[in-house]
Amino acid sequence: MSKSGIVIGTRGSKLALWQAHHIQGQLEKYGYQVEIRIVKTQGDIIQHLSFDKMEGKGFFTKEIETELLDRNVDLAVHSFKDLETNFPDGLTIGAVTDRANPRDALLIRKDKVDSLQKWGFKKGALVGTSSARRKVQLLKYRPDINIGDIRGNVPTRVQKLRDGNFDAIVLAKAGLDRLQLDVSDFHLHVFDPNEFIPAPAQGALALQIRENDQRMEEAISKLHREDIATTTYIERKVLSLFNGGCQMPLGSYCVMTELGQYELRAMMAETLNSKPVNVYLSGNCPENLARRAVKELKSKALEGIS
Repeated sequence: MSKSGIVIGTRGSKLALWQAHHIQGQLEKYGYQVEIRIVKTQGDIIQHLSFDKMEGKGFFTKEIETELLDRNVDLAVHSFKDLETNFPDGLTIGAVTDRANPRDALLIRKDKVDSLQKWGFKKGALVGTSSARRKVQLLKYRPDINIGDIRGNVPTRVQKLRDGNFDAIVLAKAGLDRLQLDVSDFHLHVFDPNEFIPAPAQGALALQIRENDQRMEEAISKLHREDIATTTYIERKVLSLFNGGCQMPLGSYCVMTELGQYELRAMMAETLNSKPVNVYLSGNCPENLARRAVKELKSKALEGIS
C-alpha cells in the first residue's frame, strides 16, 4: 500500500522542475505518492532588473515559503544557494541532499576565444552575469572586460549567448550538468573553486518543511546527507555572519579531507566596486571555522589586502 501523498512546491524553471522531479522519484521509491505544484516567485516575474537592483531578499523562495506556511504544499525543493540564511518562523531545512558540481562555468562563443588570455576569452569581452559575487571575481582577474546583466533560466541565458547578445556568460556547472544541455557550440571553461569561489551551498539541494512536521521529517530523512549538510552549513554560516543575502558579493567553499578536517575558502567584497579579499582556513569545528573566516575577511578588507 502506498503512503500518504506529498505535495512538492517548486518554481517552474526547467532546472527547478528537474530538481523537484528528482526528489519526487526518490520519495516514490519509498512508497510515497508525490504531486508537484508550480509556484511563481518574484525572481521569475521580474525579469528586467538585475538581482542587485531588486528590493528585498528571497527572490526565488519567498512565495514558495508562504505556500508551505499556508499548508498548500508539504515540501519545498530549493537550490540551497537561493535560500536566505534566516527562514520565516515555522519553517526549517529537513534535509540536505545531492550536491552536484559546485563550480562556476564559463561559456564562451568560439569566435571570442583567445587562449593566451586568462580563462580563454578575448580582451574587452562582454560577459553576462547578474551575480555580484561573479562580477567582482571576474573583474579582479580581468579588469579589461565588460560586464552585462543577464536574466532568465539556464536555457534562456544560453540562448542569449547563442544569439550573440554576449561574448561569454557565467553559469553554475551544476545547472548545466543536471539539464544535460548541449553546449558543444561554445568553448567551456570550468573555474577552479580555489580561485573563483562558488556561492555558499552552490550545487546542493535543500528540502524545506514546516517545523515539527513529523510525517515529512520521516519521509525525507532517508534523503539526508550529513556530510553535505555540514560543509554547506559552514559555507552558509559565513554568509549569515555577514548578514548577507544571496546577492552579497561573497563566496565560500568547504570540503572535508580524508582526515576529517574541514578546509574552507572564502571571499568577500564590501561593494561591487571593491576588490574582493580571500582567505583559506582549515579546522575541526564548523562554527569556529566560519567565525575565523569572517574575522579574517573583515580584517583583510580593512587593511586593503587582497
